[in-house]
Amino acid sequence: MTSPLNSPLSLIALLDQWVARGWLRELDMALVRFVHEEVPDASAAALLAAALVSHQLGRGHVCLDLQRTLDHPSDTLAIPPERYLPPESPLLEQPDDVLRNLTLPAWCSQLQLTDLVDDGSGQAPLVLSGHRLYLRRYWHYERDVEHAIESRMAYSHSLATAWPSTLVRDALNPLFPPSGEQRLDWQKIACAVAARSAFSIITGGPGTGKTTTVVRLLSLLQHLAFSQSPHRPLVIRLAAPTGKAAARLKQSIRHALHQLPTAHDSDAALREHIPSDVTTLHRLLGTRPDSRMFRHDARHPLALDVLVIDEASMVDLDMMAATLQALPPQARLILLGDKDQLASVEAGSVLGELCLRATAGHYRPEVAQSLHDLTHQTIPTDLLDPEGRPLDQHIVMLRHSHRFDQGSGIGQLATAVNAGDARAIEHVLSEGHSDLFEHHLPTVDDSRLDTVVLGPLDDVAGPQGLARYLQVIRTECPELTADTSQWNRWAMRVIEAHGRFQLLCALRNGPCGVNGLNRRIESILARHHWIEPTATWYAGRPVIVTRNDYALGLMNGDMGITLPFPTRRRDTGELALSLRVAFPTHDDASPIHWVLPSRLSAADTVYALTVHKSQGSEFEHCALLLPPERSSVITRELIYTGITRAKSWVSLISIGHHRLLQEASKHQVQRSGGLFDHVSRD
Repeated sequence: MTSPLNSPLSLIALLDQWVARGWLRELDMALVRFVHEEVPDASAAALLAAALVSHQLGRGHVCLDLQRTLDHPSDTLAIPPERYLPPESPLLEQPDDVLRNLTLPAWCSQLQLTDLVDDGSGQAPLVLSGHRLYLRRYWHYERDVEHAIESRMAYSHSLATAWPSTLVRDALNPLFPPSGEQRLDWQKIACAVAARSAFSIITGGPGTGKTTTVVRLLSLLQHLAFSQSPHRPLVIRLAAPTGKAAARLKQSIRHALHQLPTAHDSDAALREHIPSDVTTLHRLLGTRPDSRMFRHDARHPLALDVLVIDEASMVDLDMMAATLQALPPQARLILLGDKDQLASVEAGSVLGELCLRATAGHYRPEVAQSLHDLTHQTIPTDLLDPEGRPLDQHIVMLRHSHRFDQGSGIGQLATAVNAGDARAIEHVLSEGHSDLFEHHLPTVDDSRLDTVVLGPLDDVAGPQGLARYLQVIRTECPELTADTSQWNRWAMRVIEAHGRFQLLCALRNGPCGVNGLNRRIESILARHHWIEPTATWYAGRPVIVTRNDYALGLMNGDMGITLPFPTRRRDTGELALSLRVAFPTHDDASPIHWVLPSRLSAADTVYALTVHKSQGSEFEHCALLLPPERSSVITRELIYTGITRAKSWVSLISIGHHRLLQEASKHQVQRSGGLFDHVSRD
């Protein structure tokens, strides 16, 4: 059989068939046709690379790693081809067949022979950097992020000497009074690193105290600023990628502020300059309708001295580049996040790439000595590295979980999953931990799913299900004539009860995906007479906003509950109950935002939620449902993220395949990108 790489037209014909099979997107093919028209001399191998780099971008990869593609060609396309071919289908050449005779030098040579590709110095649509091929825009994003971080790390040398070490040390000690414990205080070390840096990352798993650390850090920074300019506090802004993550950070900041140690009379005044208001990154930068641009950029920078971004693992490369561009040159950037969580839905794994070496520390001995002088904390010798990179010195990993103790099944399971250790996973699951439950069901229609979803009504101290919030709706609804504050308090009780349980799943489509499970759970609740879904909108329907709506003040990921609410009839003026969707505002003065269902143009039922959508949220009890077959999206990061959304209990539901958890933990997300891959060690 003649290889389609011998002819651009043959290659295009094959790619059209791949699109028809659903292996490639129409968008990928549109790029191939465009470059074929603009660069007629482009070889078939170059056109194939253009198709694949576009396809990889759709899967979250910033670039096409040519070497990885040649080493693992069957992993290049999102869908395993053979699984979806009906028996009568004609035999199609697959990536394995097409790429079998290509070598990395030959492929790179083919790319370099055409005007389609350059090294970044020209205007070609594709950029080849080593063995990575980029769409030009994403190559620029990656370089912009690198250069911005490098410039902030360089500026950190000035910050490190701006305040005397004795002043920093004396300000740190009251914020971290002796605890009597022997373990290393990584929170104190993180504050010392960030206080002397224009760029810093504080990473750690759930319950390691990232929010507590950053509140103490902000108190430290304000204290140091006041010591130099008593009438000029730092302008601090807090941001998160989604509205849900912003709301959760706001709550956490307020809680941490109440627990902030007070050592001086001036500390109470300093707290007034530590903000608790949190915005989304889109709002912070100023979204322009129908545009990729923002109001704030290098020419119109943000008016701030310090920017803290929480849940930084969810920030994609495009947004990180825009944020860094909009920062004033001398502003501090502090990133918070769990490096082991799922990466952003869009292209890039910025936090993951920046923190690749965080576990091993790689602190230079002179940096460790400086930190010891400030904190009296001694970094272990196995985390020292005389050849540590500059970036390593700006990253601190919090290593002790205050949420999950040594006896916690959730904590042990998360650790085992993170390590990809199937034996450890089985050991944890076999120990009978009171915070872990396993349910092996032959099909998703098994009636035992009803029990997990509904939960008990007679055990308010144990793991809850959906019946709890529905019971609050049914039994605690105020009188029709009750004032708005009573209705708001009731809605808050419903929302809090709903937040005690969430069913999470890996997929969006299919019977074990969000869409199928939402219908299944709706039927379960109706069969048990908890809801009456006679129309699209009914009392008790939980919804999630799927698109930012600035007019309503709702962000993608915001969740609300459909509830009866008293309104006056236009014809008679009498009070009557009609449906509204109650969204929490986290504003004490007006805690609930009541929205007419008809005004929600982009909202889905959310009895079940994808693990991706759950990021930035916490629930008392999470049930993680795994489908009968492994998919490329079911990875170690997804399992870890799902498990760690739970604060108190996790239920693991396997459908048909009892070892999918162990198998999935061996597969990591390997997003292609070259962020700081070539950073020097000087």
